[in-house]
Amino acid sequence: MIIKYLLVLAISFCACLILMPVVIACAKKLKLRQTVLHYVDAHAGKSGTPTMGGVAFVIVTFVVTLIFSGENNSLAFMLAILTLGFALIGFLDDFIKVFFHRNEGLLPWQKIVFQSLTALIVSVFVYNNPVVGDKLYLPFTMREISLGVFAVPFYAFIFIAFTNAVNLTDGLDGLAGKTGVVYTAFFVTILLIVCYAFGVDEISANEYKNISVFCFALIGSTCAFLIFNSYPAKIFMGDTGSLALGGAFAGLAVMSKMSLIAPVIGVVYVISCLSDVIQVLHYKRTKKRVFLMAPFHHHLEKKGWHENKIVSLYTALTFLVGVFTLIITIALV
Repeated sequence: MIIKYLLVLAISFCACLILMPVVIACAKKLKLRQTVLHYVDAHAGKSGTPTMGGVAFVIVTFVVTLIFSGENNSLAFMLAILTLGFALIGFLDDFIKVFFHRNEGLLPWQKIVFQSLTALIVSVFVYNNPVVGDKLYLPFTMREISLGVFAVPFYAFIFIAFTNAVNLTDGLDGLAGKTGVVYTAFFVTILLIVCYAFGVDEISANEYKNISVFCFALIGSTCAFLIFNSYPAKIFMGDTGSLALGGAFAGLAVMSKMSLIAPVIGVVYVISCLSDVIQVLHYKRTKKRVFLMAPFHHHLEKKGWHENKIVSLYTALTFLVGVFTLIITIALV
């Protein structure tokens, strides 16, 4: 299986690497350019950068997963469909931004409606899947608990929360992509430990192995994308990419029954989400701001941090938390 995973990693990387110049050329020809918010003055020079580049790693991940997943691949297939579904919501959002030449796309309530419908459909599917059902692993211990009738709303909440958290984190060149690669790498490592060391049944093991194929495809394609998205970015992933990544991360957490570990490894996404919520609630109550700008990575920018330094900090934090989670999991499993 190791050879298969490495092959998936290499093929997805090369495929996306070949596809990216085509996507950039098409984005320029179709004038799919980002309009930066007027109050993000530090990013004024980025206005006009091609966007919607996330379509490249979404397509590659989807196709490679379908080709290389084996038997008992219902969860991996749904994970790929879920990623594509959230990418389509992001694509619609990006299209509106580009067409009307503004940074606001879908209205907030429209985004929530589309996300909620997608989340609900997938949550019902997962609930009725015999491998997952209403089961959830407790963090680190890998002991199962049953959520019962609360499973579907809990899954839907994970999808919506995680998707928007990753979307909020996509504010600097390479930030969502680099933290996403590290997040996925540690998550799939823990998943494989559960698969090979925890002693799950054969059907569940096959499902987890196919989910791992998806993870390696996502890692490979995202790494190729980052060659063009790292500072200074030649293209942005747009909501097409960030919503797809968020959906993928949430789906990975739910379908592996490790939703309670996801916020630990994905601590940077939690920071982005919480800082934004705190800023909004505090401002509505007091008309004063807690942060110079939310999410928190923009606060650091306002404090004079270069975005490369912030991206490095967030990536390193994801790595360190991932190492901690991995060590504790190995020790307890």
